[in-house]
Amino acid sequence: MTSLRLGYLYGLGAYLLWGFFPLYLKLLRPAGPLEILAHRIVWSVVFVALLLAALRNVGFLRALLRRPWAVAGIVAAAALIAVNWGTYIYGVNSDRVVETALGYFINPLVVVLLGVTVLRERLRATQWVALGIGASAVVVLTVDYGRLPWLALTLAFSFAGYGLVKKRLGLPAAEGLFVESAVLALPALGYLAWLTSRAESTFGHVSAGHTALLVLAGAATATPLLLFAGATNRLPLSSLGMIQYLAPILQLGCGVLIFHEPMPPARLAGFALVWLALVVFTADAVRNARQSRRPQTPKQPAPIA
Repeated sequence: MTSLRLGYLYGLGAYLLWGFFPLYLKLLRPAGPLEILAHRIVWSVVFVALLLAALRNVGFLRALLRRPWAVAGIVAAAALIAVNWGTYIYGVNSDRVVETALGYFINPLVVVLLGVTVLRERLRATQWVALGIGASAVVVLTVDYGRLPWLALTLAFSFAGYGLVKKRLGLPAAEGLFVESAVLALPALGYLAWLTSRAESTFGHVSAGHTALLVLAGAATATPLLLFAGATNRLPLSSLGMIQYLAPILQLGCGVLIFHEPMPPARLAGFALVWLALVVFTADAVRNARQSRRPQTPKQPAPIA
C-alpha cells in the first residue's frame, strides 16, 4: 500500500471516529459532563503512557523540561483542549449536537481569522469573502437561536487556538497528548475524588458496561488523534482540508437523524451560509495549492546591448 493511500485511510479513520463520537458520549450517561471530562483526561494519560512505554519513548520528557517556554505552551494547550472537550461533552449531553457540529464547520474560518489577528497574515480577497459569509451566518443563527451560538463559537475558537499553540510547539501527537493530559490529570483526579467523597460518582455504580466505557474514553480520545497525526505526515494539506468536513457532517447527521434535534428553516439557512463560506474557502485553498505546485517558468536573461 502506498504512503498516500495509507494517509487517506488514517485521515478517514480519524474523522469517522470524531464524526460518530456523539453516539459514544451519549452512552456515558448518567455521568455528568465534568465527570466524563475528568475520566477522559485520566484514562488518556494511562492509555498514552502505556503506548509510549511499549514504544520505549519516554526520554522526550527530560528534553522537554529543559524548555520552559515549551512547558508554558503545553499548559496553554492543555487549558484550551480542556475547554474544548468540556464544551463538546456538555453540548452532546444537553441535546445540542447540531450546535457542536456548527462549531467544527466554522472552525476553518476561525483558523483563518486567528491567522490575521495573531500571526498578522495577509488574506486573499476570496478568503475575506468567505469570512464575511461566515460572519453573516453567525448573525442569522443568532437570530434563530435567540442568542449568540456561544457553544459553537467556544468549540471553534478553543480548537483553533489549540491548533495554533500546537503548531508553535511542534510536538508529536502521542507525546503532546500525554503531556497535555498529564497537566490536567491532577485536577481531574481531585474532582473525581471529591465526587466519590460525596457519593455522587457514577464510576462503578451504574453497571460494568458503563464503567468499562468510562475507562475506554482514554483510548477513544487518543486513537483518532494518532490516526490524524499519521494522516498529516502523508497527505497534502489541501487533501486533508477536504476530508476534515466529514466529521461535522456526520455529527450533524447524528443530531438531526438519530437524536431528532430540530432544524427549522432559519437554522438551515444559517448552516447553508456556513457551507457556502466553506465552499468559497476550500475552492480558494485548492486553487492556491495548485498554483504553488506549478513549476515556475525561468526568466530569460536580458539581451546584452
